[in-house]
Amino acid sequence: MVGDVHGHLDELLAALADAGLVDEETTWSGGDTHLWFLGDFVDRGPDGIGVIDLVMRLAGEAEEAGGRVEALLGNHEILLLGMHRFGDTDVPSDFGPRSFARSWEMNGGQPTDQDAITDEHVEWLTERPAVALVGEHLLMHSDTVEYLVWGGDIDEINEGIRAVLRSDDLVDWWEVWRRLTTRHAFRGPHGAETAGQLLTVLGGERVVHGHSVIADQLGIAPALVDGPYEYADGRALGVDGGVFVGGPCLVVPLPWNPKPAEDEKPS
Repeated sequence: MVGDVHGHLDELLAALADAGLVDEETTWSGGDTHLWFLGDFVDRGPDGIGVIDLVMRLAGEAEEAGGRVEALLGNHEILLLGMHRFGDTDVPSDFGPRSFARSWEMNGGQPTDQDAITDEHVEWLTERPAVALVGEHLLMHSDTVEYLVWGGDIDEINEGIRAVLRSDDLVDWWEVWRRLTTRHAFRGPHGAETAGQLLTVLGGERVVHGHSVIADQLGIAPALVDGPYEYADGRALGVDGGVFVGGPCLVVPLPWNPKPAEDEKPS
């Protein structure tokens, strides 16, 4: 499981190598491993399209080796695609001027990514699922319940969002972007209950998400993050190490079992 990469290709390659998933030539070496990326390949870092190209290539190499590499759609992929398709066209709104171009610039959009994006990238990204159930793990990019706007099960949600991305409806596109930028649904006194309700509807025993930087969740410096963040009575696992602010690019095995603290280790 890999959280948000945000264009940090070198850090991603180093993390995958450390996990034994790519070799010195950056070729897939994970055998039959099933690797998921939770989205946000682009923005805020130098080579988002390079990250996408790597994931697309590894997917083919893993399949040949009996493994799988798959990816979810993150909110920054929506932003990348929206900027590519609609640019600075104003979104009809009662809340002042809004456009994909404006939000893209405000959220770390990289001109080099827009210059490098191809029809093949657009097609591949458009077909990515927004939500997936893998064993007992409900995978999603954003820690939000807004996915339920597009359906009451995983297939309906994924097809509902794909239908928007195949359309030219600027308002519907904006709603996908806006809703998938929300976060922190599983925090606070009712967070575990909210996560449990979502799991009851969509399946699984634990939500696994990116989007919300672990250091922000814990109130610590990004460099101090050394693993995923389990919370909401164990019903949620955050895996965004915050690589774009100096945190790690996390590659998290599932099921995830936290290391015992030093004073908890058996003597």
